[in-house]
Amino acid sequence: MSSYADALREVSAAREEVPGRRGFPGYMYTTLAGIYERAGRVLGRAGSITQIPILSMPNDDITHPIPDLTGYITEGQIYVDRQLYNRQLYPPINILPSLSRLMKNAIGEGMTRKDHSGVSNQMYAAYAISRDILAMKAVVGEEALSSEDLLYLEFLEKFEKKFICQGFYETRDIFQSLDLCW
Repeated sequence: MSSYADALREVSAAREEVPGRRGFPGYMYTTLAGIYERAGRVLGRAGSITQIPILSMPNDDITHPIPDLTGYITEGQIYVDRQLYNRQLYPPINILPSLSRLMKNAIGEGMTRKDHSGVSNQMYAAYAISRDILAMKAVVGEEALSSEDLLYLEFLEKFEKKFICQGFYETRDIFQSLDLCW
């Protein structure tokens, strides 16, 4: 998609069209949406196809027009993080910018577990707070942190090492993952 969007920008510039954000044409959203939607259609068949397009972000910039517009078009994103990879956390999925607009329709009693939504929301909130405290620690130092802040940092380490990080050959289902959160 990045190569396609770059080519679209070049063609648009050659046609002397008015550029949009970062020189991309203003109609890039419509064009990208058409490509993503076309990939999910099967004529004469009911149902849907899940596609998992892989998109590299220029300079890891999530605000770049290509990943930004793709985020508006698709129903979810899994954000693979270079920093987590460099820390040897596998899979290096950063849950904070990752999202699923359909999650609420696929969790809960009868699909996963009754506590899925509550556990997910609590873990997400605690992880977000922990990441903020880690950033604050880099500025003010550990000695300036409260005892509650230190507990969040302890949570952060355990959450990344035991929940996010999995072995290359480890198979963990959603129920085992939810159990880890308790």
